[in-house]
Amino acid sequence: MKIALRVAYDGTAFYGFQRQPGVRTVEGEVIKVLKKLGIIETPETNDFKGASRTDRGVSAFFNVISFVPSRRPDLVRPEVLNHHLSDVWVLGVAEVPDDFHPRFWAKSKTYRYYLVDEGFDLELMEECARVFVGVHDFSAFARLEPGKDPIRELKRVGIIRRHGYLIIELEGKSFLWEMARRIVNALRFCGLGLLEVEEVERMLAGNYRRKMPPAPPEGLVLWEIDYPDIVFKGDEKGIKKARREIFGRYSEALTRAALFGDFLLEL
Repeated sequence: MKIALRVAYDGTAFYGFQRQPGVRTVEGEVIKVLKKLGIIETPETNDFKGASRTDRGVSAFFNVISFVPSRRPDLVRPEVLNHHLSDVWVLGVAEVPDDFHPRFWAKSKTYRYYLVDEGFDLELMEECARVFVGVHDFSAFARLEPGKDPIRELKRVGIIRRHGYLIIELEGKSFLWEMARRIVNALRFCGLGLLEVEEVERMLAGNYRRKMPPAPPEGLVLWEIDYPDIVFKGDEKGIKKARREIFGRYSEALTRAALFGDFLLEL
C-alpha cells in the first residue's frame, strides 16, 4: 500500500522543501515525524517522494508527498500528524497505486505570486503575460540545472487585481528552478514601464545579454497540483485545526501588506 499526503507549509520557516543536512526543511520535518511514529524507517526504504522542490522562503497550500508505510498506517491521519508537525499541515490523505510518483503523475501545477501594487499599468502586464503562454525556451527566465531541458509549456498566466495588490497565477506542467519568480519580475518590470513586451519576446527567442532576476521568494505559493482521479480526504477536526493555524500565521502578514500597500498608494 502506498499513501500520498497533501501538505501545506510556511516556507519562511524552512530552508526549502528538499531535505538537506544540517538545516530545517519541509521534507526533513515530515520524515522526522513519520519515523518518530514508526510509520517509516528511512526515506529510501519506504520510497519517500515529493512533488515539487520549492525554494527557501516559498510556501505551499498544495504540495504532495508519497511513501509506503512499514507499519501503523492507521496513524496516517491529519489529526495525528498535525499534532506532531510544526509549520507543516497535512490537509488530506489518499491511497494511491504502487507506481504513483507525485511529480510525474501531476497533470499541472499552479503557482500564485502576491505582488504589492506599485501603480502598475495592468494592460501592459496583461500584454506581457500573453507572450509567456505556450511552449518556449525559458533559459532567460530560469536558473538552469545541468541536464535540464529549458523548453517548458505555460498553459495560463493570469493577473487578478485586488485592493492594494495583484495575484499572478502561473499554470504549467512543470517549472524550471526560479522560473515562476523570474516571470513575475518580468511582468512587474513591464507594468512599471521598465521593460518592453518586444524585449520579452526577444529573450524567449534566445536573444539576451542578461537573464531576468527572480522576484523575492516570500510572495510565491504553490497553490494547486492537479491529479486526475485522486481524491485527498481529511478528517474535519484535523483540517479545522490546520486552517486555524494557517489563518493565524498569514492574517497578520496580510494585514501588514494591506497597511503598507495603502501607504505606498498615498505617496
